[in-house]
Amino acid sequence: MEHIEREAMEFDVVIVGAGPAGLAAAIRLRQLAIEKDMPELSVCVVEKGSEVGAHILSGAVLEPRALNELFPDWKEQGAPLNVPVTEDKTYFLLSDEKSVEMPHFFVPKTMHNPGNYVVSLGNVVRWLGQKAEEMEVSIFPGFAAADVLYHEDGSVRGVVTGDMGIGKDGQPTHNFAPGYELLAKYTIFAEGCRGHLGKRLMSRFDLCKDSDPQHYGIGIKELWDIDPAKHKPGLVMHGAGWPLTETGSSGGWWLYHAENNQVTLGMIMDLSYKNPHAYPFEEMQRWKHHPLIKQYLEGGKRISYGARAVVKGGLNALPKLTFPGGCLIGDDAGFLNFAKIKGSHTAMKSGMLCAEAIFEAIAAGRSADEVTAYTDKFNNSWLREELFKSRNFGAAMHKFGTFVGGGFNFIDQNIFRIPFTLRDLMPDYKSLQTVQENNHKPTYPKPDGKISFDRLSSVFISNTVHEENQPAHLKLTDPNIPVEINLPKWAEPAQRYCPAGVYEIVNDGGANKDQPRFQINAANCVHCKTCDIKDPSQNITWVTPEGGGGPNYPNM
Repeated sequence: MEHIEREAMEFDVVIVGAGPAGLAAAIRLRQLAIEKDMPELSVCVVEKGSEVGAHILSGAVLEPRALNELFPDWKEQGAPLNVPVTEDKTYFLLSDEKSVEMPHFFVPKTMHNPGNYVVSLGNVVRWLGQKAEEMEVSIFPGFAAADVLYHEDGSVRGVVTGDMGIGKDGQPTHNFAPGYELLAKYTIFAEGCRGHLGKRLMSRFDLCKDSDPQHYGIGIKELWDIDPAKHKPGLVMHGAGWPLTETGSSGGWWLYHAENNQVTLGMIMDLSYKNPHAYPFEEMQRWKHHPLIKQYLEGGKRISYGARAVVKGGLNALPKLTFPGGCLIGDDAGFLNFAKIKGSHTAMKSGMLCAEAIFEAIAAGRSADEVTAYTDKFNNSWLREELFKSRNFGAAMHKFGTFVGGGFNFIDQNIFRIPFTLRDLMPDYKSLQTVQENNHKPTYPKPDGKISFDRLSSVFISNTVHEENQPAHLKLTDPNIPVEINLPKWAEPAQRYCPAGVYEIVNDGGANKDQPRFQINAANCVHCKTCDIKDPSQNITWVTPEGGGGPNYPNM
């Protein structure tokens, strides 16, 4: 394509991503601008979802610590935190029939939830978006930040949003509209887990040179309307064990009783799993048939489905947070505290700390400087203290397994602080064994359409929509690798780790019946980023599709 003339808009700060971190940063910037008599300070938030909250997916039990700081009167302002946690239960599933409830004393303190709330994080984010707009933050939903713009000296200048109306052949169609250049003194990247621009920035500025490899899980969630007689508002259930133990995988599950006779439930399977035949979506579907879980779902109706990668490397895997012209916040950097299975309060706090550092720099006329004060603020905050206390949690589970790792974490969190740091240096994509090394194929029963379901019907209720005539946003570095390398070595695991049925190995029949072909059904993609993380050949790169594409999660 020829060079495209683009309209440019200038702001003091541009924020990529309208999640908890990005919106907390935007609100804090405007709070400071009003407090310090700088009302002209301009803040823009660009969001790839069709609306604020459309792509937000989380359990979620929210710890309100950061929200208390951002809006001390959030209750009076109507924040949608309506269901306080009333009861905590933790289980270990011994088999497909048996379970044991863990005594409260033996559960790591980080898993206790007094003072927390069962929420729809999507609705919390929608509320934060309204608060941001009331404070004159410019929010542009439906516009995907497609690339980073740089000054001649290499510092970040802003972002460019994706062009609309590009056909599958890469050429403009009749409804072509060029993207916008959004320019800023500082650009904050808050894209969530495995942000595609954050990934590029980490490489360009070598932000991870002093960090352990980041680690991830795949979180698969459903929302159900259940029989009111079975509903217990505020009941929080967590667990581990079956079925993941059958494939030697680690992870856990949750079931939260929310408001309006709804439960949110799901499973997080660590992407460090080894068995190439493991199938995260099917693990979650068969888990629902366990009597402990099924008792709540029978007679109910599944109303939504979604999936998202979860960042879980913690403090040891945090990259350098700043670079010339910008910063990383929230899950784009990796602030989730996996020991609590919570990242919303940590994401918000990181955004607030970043906002304070950037505001101070702009107010002092130092907008050309790298905002290293953000790192200083983090190092002196409760956020770092919290992550430091939990730094060994994930590494212990990976190194020692569910039982020994669980015991290690009980001691570390409840009895005394282990005085050393465990390292977990194996990237998740390297952990997958070949089919020659591990040919154990789990048996996954067919879905019954009442408790368990298939992937395509699940994607349907995620309200996922993409413009069909656009280039695939899932890029293969080498199109031959899936069939020539991944298929014989790992039975092409993309067929299984994708929770949306995006990837298939197909045989077209006829003269080519013995020639399998790798097919990408990009329109199914729920933007979970698992393929970008787990592909053992690191051959798949996720980039943004047209703005507004992807899932449209209600009440998730």
